[in-house]
Amino acid sequence: MSPLIQPPSMGDALKYEVNPNYTRETVTLLQGMEYPVGSVLGRITASGKYTLATDGGSDGAETAVGVLLYAVDTTLADATGIVLMRGPAIVAREGLAFDGTVDDATKIATKHSELAAAGILVRDSA
Repeated sequence: MSPLIQPPSMGDALKYEVNPNYTRETVTLLQGMEYPVGSVLGRITASGKYTLATDGGSDGAETAVGVLLYAVDTTLADATGIVLMRGPAIVAREGLAFDGTVDDATKIATKHSELAAAGILVRDSA
């Protein structure tokens, strides 16, 4: 019998939040990909839509502002997602997913710092 493999869930990324009514927001995710649980998101200034926070650029998405709590498929159209936008909150380092341009320890540390500015602390999971 093969082992049961469960996809990542919100609990893999989110370890603590003070109050879901305060810390979470429903946002529009930009069309074009499948966003996994724990996606580190940036906000595109011109459209107000969210996408993976990038390293570099000037559209606003280069600054990490939140963490996606549930997987969302936007391959065919924009879709809504529930995002941890402010703290106090703690997320697991291993539960975060980054854009392909965030590809080394320095860039990842920058995204962690940007999340910390919103009160979202990144910690090793317990």
